[in-house]
Amino acid sequence: MSHVIPLGPAARMLTTREAATRLGVSLRTVQLWVEADILPAARTPGGHRRIPYNAVEALALSTGLGGEPVAKSAFRRAPDPFAEAHFAPPTQAVPANVPMQILLVADDQAWQTSCQQAMLPYGSAVKLRFAETGYLALIQIGQKAPDLLITHLDLPGMDGMAMLRTLERCESIGNMRILVLTACSDHDLARRGGLPSFAEVVSLPVTAEAVAVRVGRWLLGQRVS
Repeated sequence: MSHVIPLGPAARMLTTREAATRLGVSLRTVQLWVEADILPAARTPGGHRRIPYNAVEALALSTGLGGEPVAKSAFRRAPDPFAEAHFAPPTQAVPANVPMQILLVADDQAWQTSCQQAMLPYGSAVKLRFAETGYLALIQIGQKAPDLLITHLDLPGMDGMAMLRTLERCESIGNMRILVLTACSDHDLARRGGLPSFAEVVSLPVTAEAVAVRVGRWLLGQRVS
């Protein structure tokens, strides 16, 4: 996935930390995007990741992500042995009265519409977002992790299994709940590598109303806690 490259004096490469600053996401999110091939990367002879500046800008423009611009003086011209120092992602207190953030991942627009209508009775208590592929879901999660991720497994491009395996390596998803909607049997899921232990499974077919009922139970649990 990443390989050793020489960094010449004109190389326009960013460290993962600089890419994270430009995109407005955490360092770990950028590392996961590299592992998931969302961002291309190479390794210096010293073993440090470098990401092409143009690739970071293209991702920022295509997705609307945007943090602080990277100054020209920040472009790497030589391997920096201290560039990849690890740090803990900042934690933020979440007010109790904010809406539940829900990300629904499905490439069926009719299903998305049905779920949106089924959750209308919750009003401002929920905020529903959508993604059609695992790739787009990872980008949204990197920008802002939802409280609840509802996903199908059969998705175009990066499927739900690959997306969840990427999330499984992420330390910064916090208390995000994950609900997997699938017609696969336990045997089929095991054959495909299994689901992360933190994911709950609902067998398809299931109605949008049934999903909304489960969301309502989580909402009630939030208010009680």
